[in-house]
Amino acid sequence: MNYTAETLLIRATDNGSTGVFAEVTPERAGWRYLNMAARRLNHGERWAATTGEYEYAHVILGGVCHIRTSRGDFLKVGRRPNVFSGMPYALYLPRHTDFEIEALTDGFEVASCWVPTDQDHPARLVTPTDSTIELRGGGNASRQINSIIPPGFDCHRIVACEVYTPGGNWSSYPPHKHDVHREDGHGNLLEADLEEIYFYKIDRPEGYAYQRVYNDDRSIDALMLARQHDCVLVPEGYHPVVSAHGYTTYYLNFLAGSAQSLAATDDPAYAWIKGTWTAIDPRLPVVDHDMEPVQL
Repeated sequence: MNYTAETLLIRATDNGSTGVFAEVTPERAGWRYLNMAARRLNHGERWAATTGEYEYAHVILGGVCHIRTSRGDFLKVGRRPNVFSGMPYALYLPRHTDFEIEALTDGFEVASCWVPTDQDHPARLVTPTDSTIELRGGGNASRQINSIIPPGFDCHRIVACEVYTPGGNWSSYPPHKHDVHREDGHGNLLEADLEEIYFYKIDRPEGYAYQRVYNDDRSIDALMLARQHDCVLVPEGYHPVVSAHGYTTYYLNFLAGSAQSLAATDDPAYAWIKGTWTAIDPRLPVVDHDMEPVQL
């Protein structure tokens, strides 16, 4: 596939109504594993499906829902009204599972990822207390990472996390890649070959972020302007982000590939920058566990 700014950026189809407003398929992305859809439901509306030959991760972006499944029911899932007001809930579902999501609040939003699997793992609810906060970087390369489905989670391929980048800051920096599966002589994983989706939200609707995706031989070298609910595809290569001044950028990362891992390699031209970092930006964390309101 010819990867350009036009093919790596998938614009949102959000008109404010219910239903799917962002979507990625392997056919559209030109890769093997990752599917993704962001969906909005109003109070009382339901979405039912089966996982089939896929494992699923449902990340609650905002609102509260019941999720009834053939593996058990998960009731009143979710608390934060939106991603800028609290920590995440998510539900992992294995293959061959029927599920139904019923919205208990208007404007309920969920982002779902699914990848093919030949393995069976237990269904698991991820709560805000399960999500750890990491403040990474330094100075205006500071950002916040909330784990959702981290490496080591009991699943086959999916990794998921959400990242908050204050206005004017760089993220996914120094540029790093994970597009070759490499192990050392002892079998330790040095880099995984991963497909990755960046799903964007901005704290004000007119905000934006820039993301570059490039590889070593520059057969891919694209710069995308990402707005509310856009998706950027990372099939290979390095992929730094910068958030527009005055706006906090959120992105949800879904990854899948050769290992359930985040093993990556920094661009050697920029790796030295890590040695210059001192203090973390005092605007972080953007969200924390103390922000969680009483569950509805």
